Amino acid sequence: MNETIKTILNHRSIRSFEDKKLTDEQIETIVKSAQAAATSSFVQAYTIIGVTDRDKKEKLAEAAGHQRYVVENGHFFVFCLDLHRHELAAEMEGLDKKDIIESIESTEMFMVGCIDAALAAENAVNAAESMGLGICFIGALRNNLNEVTKILKTPDRVIPLFGLCVGYPAKITGQKQRLPFENIYHKEEYIQDDEVLKDQLKQYNNDIIDYYKERTGGRRADRWTEQMAQKVSHPTRMYMKDFLKNKGLPLN
Repeated sequence: MNETIKTILNHRSIRSFEDKKLTDEQIETIVKSAQAAATSSFVQAYTIIGVTDRDKKEKLAEAAGHQRYVVENGHFFVFCLDLHRHELAAEMEGLDKKDIIESIESTEMFMVGCIDAALAAENAVNAAESMGLGICFIGALRNNLNEVTKILKTPDRVIPLFGLCVGYPAKITGQKQRLPFENIYHKEEYIQDDEVLKDQLKQYNNDIIDYYKERTGGRRADRWTEQMAQKVSHPTRMYMKDFLKNKGLPLN
């Protein structure tokens, strides 16, 4: 097993960082690594905003549900879907807005931007972790995107998707076991036997219960399926459709 694979398989979220900033060289390396990720049709429909200003980080932490590691880290990156750049490209080539509106506002282009940003972010994570740094994704920025877009001054068609805390780990947490390989990887076609899938999930529940018991000294013992049932039965961020529409992405 080579060092790259060891780094990937050793991944875990870090939520406690030393009071030590990343260097400009580290930041540039992480961003350039992100840019080296695959991108659909060379579209590169994302922007990365680095935030170091304490006041801005405090406001972003508040928008994300008061998560202190949004403030206390070596550097905070925000990955955004960015289709504003493509409007500018079309304008430079003499196209009118009416010529591009159907494509720019399509669900497919939105998906391309989200996928591009996610691929870039994973490259950034691998680069950071290979340097001995820790990371934590912050999806909770989407709790209040109206506020986040004001803080970051993002124009229409630029949507903050998630944050990424990066820094020197102050505390190494345990690693959560992922779903069974067989539950994720299906050969040739999707497994249609739900009983087989459920049996795999039952075993996984036992593994996750053991993880929580060990981590919390027996104070927590919830099942993975229990967590997911709670999640899908309580809709969240239902403002998103209207928000995207107001930001110039009605998604046709």
